[in-house]
Amino acid sequence: MPARLLAILSVLGPGLVAANAGNDAGGIATYASIGARYGYGLLWVMVLLTVAMGVVQEMCARMGAATGQGFTDLVRAHLGVRWTLFVVACLLVANGGTIVSEFAGIAAASELFGVPRYVAVPPAAVLIWWLVTRGSYPRVERVFLAMTFVFFAYPVSAYLAHPDWAEAARHAVVPSVEWNSQYLFLVVATIGTTITPYMQLYVQGSVAEKGVRMDDYGPQRLEVWGGSLFSNLVSGFIIIATAATLFLSGKTNVDDAADAARALAPLAGPYASALFAIGLLGASMLAAAVLPLATSYAVSEALGFERGLDKGLREAPVFFGLYTGLVAVSALVALIPGVPIITLLLVVQVVNGVLLPVILLSILRLVNRRDLMGSAANGPAYNALAWTITVVVSAMAILMVGSLVANALGLSG
Repeated sequence: MPARLLAILSVLGPGLVAANAGNDAGGIATYASIGARYGYGLLWVMVLLTVAMGVVQEMCARMGAATGQGFTDLVRAHLGVRWTLFVVACLLVANGGTIVSEFAGIAAASELFGVPRYVAVPPAAVLIWWLVTRGSYPRVERVFLAMTFVFFAYPVSAYLAHPDWAEAARHAVVPSVEWNSQYLFLVVATIGTTITPYMQLYVQGSVAEKGVRMDDYGPQRLEVWGGSLFSNLVSGFIIIATAATLFLSGKTNVDDAADAARALAPLAGPYASALFAIGLLGASMLAAAVLPLATSYAVSEALGFERGLDKGLREAPVFFGLYTGLVAVSALVALIPGVPIITLLLVVQVVNGVLLPVILLSILRLVNRRDLMGSAANGPAYNALAWTITVVVSAMAILMVGSLVANALGLSG
């Protein structure tokens, strides 16, 4: 086997896993909602977000290779105490909300199988906590991961639904913009679920942990960009499948998981709900186990506390306390009576989109430090693109918040 192919295979993983993490409960809810509400009209956003996602993920992977350190390690060492505390607070809010969305996904999947959320979520939370803290999680991780492959049925379902491919292609390259709060809300939710803040922590930490260095970074860059492209192709097909089923049938709102499952009907027919539930359960269980752990590592790392599953409770009380608290509180929030799950999932993605600029600013402040990155720092053209992404994301978040405030005060229209 050629040496170059071996090098590519040796780094395969972090970028692809991080990119596809966006196709979880919140991602499915968001992409299904925009397909149902606007048909093919927001496909152009996915094209731009593919570039933006690749740029952001690549900068984090490059920082991991150049420094051998995780994101919050670098923030604490180089950006000062106040900024570190601010970043930690944003990560706790963004990641905490995302963990809630994963348990909401477990609840939605269980209800598709006819099992009430109050029966399914508590045992799932206990099982996840036990598997991770007892070190048994890697044994079942592949099972959860295999269940998520159900979502690869969306491209097939989209094809079988006979969408208007010419219209879809036109909307992918010709923007159609509406300046109202609902439109901006879904755009920011799409940004938040596509470039979720915890993905940056994951990809940088994984590259650093694998020992990838700048001398052999080329294949890692390719893997990160390939992961971003692959993930967003799947996301685009979710939009197309939903547009070709719900939108064209006049069903413009995704009110529950059963609505989202209907996009798989052209492939699975009466088994669409069951198929969707399997994928949703696997994706939610996978993320509900990994995300609290990654958050606990990042926060403990940033604040200088002992961390690691190999430590005892007495050695790392903050780490274990934070992990347990994130799992327990998130599961309880997902059980609140009367909370519509799809709305909760969308709101969490919007929160991610609003907080994302803080993470992007931190990345840019670090990746442009020559004393830290050396020759691996951003070049002028790449830096201009990265700053443009940050400014646009920030502007969209500000516009959405302003629009919501204007509506609340009765100032719109």
